[in-house]
Amino acid sequence: MTQDERYMREALKQARKAYALGEVPIGCVIVHQDKIIGRGYNRRNTDKNTLAHAEITAINRASKKMGDWRLEECTLYVTLEPCQMCAGAIVQARITEVVMGSMNPKAGCGGSILNILEMPEFNHQVQVKRGVLAEECTQMLTLFFKELRVRNKLEKEAARERALSEQIPEKKKEESVEMKGKMEYNKK
Repeated sequence: MTQDERYMREALKQARKAYALGEVPIGCVIVHQDKIIGRGYNRRNTDKNTLAHAEITAINRASKKMGDWRLEECTLYVTLEPCQMCAGAIVQARITEVVMGSMNPKAGCGGSILNILEMPEFNHQVQVKRGVLAEECTQMLTLFFKELRVRNKLEKEAARERALSEQIPEKKKEESVEMKGKMEYNKK
């Protein structure tokens, strides 16, 4: 097992924490001098916070550990290609290298849609490795979204059932009022 695979497995452990919360399973670790100094996993829905991405959490923790916002000579391992916010934060933090698992063709900004990490126009560029344990990272994401679609379908069906069951008592109430009206009319 290579060093990159070892640390990507640590990022996958973080992704499993997100999965357990029902969050999109994205995990991240930041390594400095062969030690993990920051960990993070996706918590956007749990925290109700747009910024609660795995990379942002790991950057915050690594910065506290280093006592500096500059994370030079650090490597960030992430299970899914960073979005534009995270890619920008990585560049701003001066992280030296990013190692990615899965690519993100719909929202990735580490080479798929944009490549913010390696743009020569910025004052800092990041070295990038793609596809480390890509199959494992992709499988976890694929399974999550498959389960999410099933869960959403079941929730939709349950909501429809509840709506129907709420309509039935309402109809009975209307029928009862209508019958009461007829009875009073017949008394006259």
